[in-house]
Amino acid sequence: MPVQRLNHAVLYVRDVDRSVAFYSEALGFRVITSVQGRAAFLQAEGSTNDHDLGLFGIGANAGDSGAGSRTVGLYHLAWEVDTLAELARIQDVLLRMGALVGASDHGSTKALYAQDPDGLEFEVSWLVPAELLGEDTGMRTAPLELDAEIARYGAQTRGGVGVSVPTA
Repeated sequence: MPVQRLNHAVLYVRDVDRSVAFYSEALGFRVITSVQGRAAFLQAEGSTNDHDLGLFGIGANAGDSGAGSRTVGLYHLAWEVDTLAELARIQDVLLRMGALVGASDHGSTKALYAQDPDGLEFEVSWLVPAELLGEDTGMRTAPLELDAEIARYGAQTRGGVGVSVPTA
């Protein structure tokens, strides 16, 4: 049987408590279990995974990640939201936190890019449902005009249906 999906990701961070606070506020993750100051395992709201994100503290003196500039490594993690209304809400949270670093229209996905307190980048995206895919939703990178996308698809349209979310 082939791989089915990503179950969780683990990040090395400088300060576990700071990162827990960030991911809880920014994305609504909740702590499932933790080892004070050393590790935490978080779950996304509505997830059935044991945990979705692990955080391992390596100390305040840890250097920045060189991935993508000086070393190979992971570029970013991407989390999917159900509606454009939720994407807009998260955009507001990330802006308030000073964490939003970009927003792109990739045709079939509408994406926000942000950085956590250690500068690790992540994406939050909404996927155009399969029934609404067309010639104008092919892969691209253009500025995201979230209000225009909400006007086009509707704030409460469930994203990813028939793409990442089964139709039945």
